[in-house]
Amino acid sequence: MKRLHDNLVFASSNPGKIREVSQILADLHLSILPQSEFQVPDADETGLSFVENALIKARNAASYTGFPAIADDSGLVVDALDGAPGIWSARYAGVGASDEANLQKVLREVQALPSRERSARFVCVLVYLLHPHDPTPIICQGVWEGELVLDPRGEFGFGYDPIFFVPTHNCTSAQLLPEVKNALSHRGQALRALLAALQAKRLAD
Repeated sequence: MKRLHDNLVFASSNPGKIREVSQILADLHLSILPQSEFQVPDADETGLSFVENALIKARNAASYTGFPAIADDSGLVVDALDGAPGIWSARYAGVGASDEANLQKVLREVQALPSRERSARFVCVLVYLLHPHDPTPIICQGVWEGELVLDPRGEFGFGYDPIFFVPTHNCTSAQLLPEVKNALSHRGQALRALLAALQAKRLAD
């Protein structure tokens, strides 16, 4: 029977993601440790889908640390760009590109489009692995629908949040308070699904 350990490694060094994960999984009372605490090198994201890349990153973190690992692969999917930046969201403007550089590249590519053609969504896939060779990973997904605006707004969030407009709240993701964003976002949806799955696992163990 699988057991849920007290330590869980998150296969990311992104402080924004780490903060969101820790907040939403707080009920598990686990120590959620960023892989940077173990000097885990970044995995080569050679997958062709969010699921593949999340599995690659989780296996990499579990292999180096010996702890169960979770990893997410997430990104912005823009319909008018045939799904780009998609799995390349974090490096859309090139390897090592800043959030601002990635955001500005997307803006350049959609600036000539009318608002009705700037539909987009955030997608997040989360993977939990008990160990690197876990044959039955837990995989959860969240999707957050919205559209793009051409004038970045807001001081919260990170990445593409300043240009991701949330019609239900009439503001960008970066203008939402963190607790509101967590209730709505793609990562929040996937994390709550993962929380439920891990709580069920804990009861079964």
